[in-house]
Amino acid sequence: MNKKICVVYTHHKLGDLIWQLPYIKAISEHHNEKVDLIVREKTQAKNILKDLKYLNYIFYNDFRKGFGYWVDVIKLTKIFIKSKYDFVYILDKVNKPAIAAKLAGIKSIIGPGIGKQKKWLTCKSFLNEEDLKQTYSDQSQKFLKINSIKLNNLYPEIEINTSVFEEKNLDLIVSGKKIAFGIDSFEDYKMWYEEDFVELANLLYEKKLFDFIYLICGPEKSYMADKIINLSKKNFFINCSKKDLTGVVLALKNSDFFVGNNSGPLNLAAALNIKSFGLIANDPINELKYSKIKIIRPGDLDDNYRLRNREGMKKLTPKKVFLTIPIASFPISFFLPQTLYFFNTFNSSSASKLNLILNFLINFSCDLILSFEIP
Repeated sequence: MNKKICVVYTHHKLGDLIWQLPYIKAISEHHNEKVDLIVREKTQAKNILKDLKYLNYIFYNDFRKGFGYWVDVIKLTKIFIKSKYDFVYILDKVNKPAIAAKLAGIKSIIGPGIGKQKKWLTCKSFLNEEDLKQTYSDQSQKFLKINSIKLNNLYPEIEINTSVFEEKNLDLIVSGKKIAFGIDSFEDYKMWYEEDFVELANLLYEKKLFDFIYLICGPEKSYMADKIINLSKKNFFINCSKKDLTGVVLALKNSDFFVGNNSGPLNLAAALNIKSFGLIANDPINELKYSKIKIIRPGDLDDNYRLRNREGMKKLTPKKVFLTIPIASFPISFFLPQTLYFFNTFNSSSASKLNLILNFLINFSCDLILSFEIP
């Protein structure tokens, strides 16, 4: 008989949910069953996770405080009873879903068990208070380990069919090379300055790396997109600030690469397998170690450095960011002169192959360095 499994995650940030995807998938693989997922509506999970093969149904719950706390407990209890789950997994330390699962008579209730949560659980192994000092990813890895659940892939991955998003986002379908800038963040101190995005855009445009840039931010930070467009006075920006996540995903999937602040769209881009560059000067970077994100960071900062002041983002200059974007992002035309030189010279019988290769690399490196100004 098939087992019915539910996974609950209560955090409201999109990036935090994305970080949990490998662990949700591991639970599915452990039971060899698709799982249901309960998350906050703010994550828009029904839009972005709809095509993941290990998910069955996604429920929304607000996870409120005060009077709403018990309203949510009742709502969760009803979901658990109606769905007749055999297992309920809770990926964070909140009590609410554990209480609801107990009231619903769920036989197996498994969670981190930190603090009072453990008295509602049926599992016997728990995380401890010291584990709270670790990243959410490290906590979830330990959670799986103490419950004998194998983890096959550390990196978040999202597969999604974006064709269904096109009809209501036709303004995003433009011809030419596109890239994306993630210009806002839930925390203001993580945000690079608008004028720096403008200068970076100019540097990239000079090298013909794009025809259009999607400006990605939430509606509450739409003033940032407006400011960038007004400062630039260029017509290559596409303002996505009024888009929901279907529009954001469509923009990302149409982009050659993404450059942005440490926020949900950065994690989303990386999970969508878009080449992603994170602008991180005020945050520790250990939380990104299980990620495909390429971190751009001032060289003098410790990995655990934190500063809750936006001024710290000034340490990342546009030229520093531009020069850090790997060569792989450059168009083939940038390499053509030295490539032709190499192949023409390679036919010469007077030089060894090794010397030719070294000469090619030296010439190419000089061209690369001389084509930019040192910041």
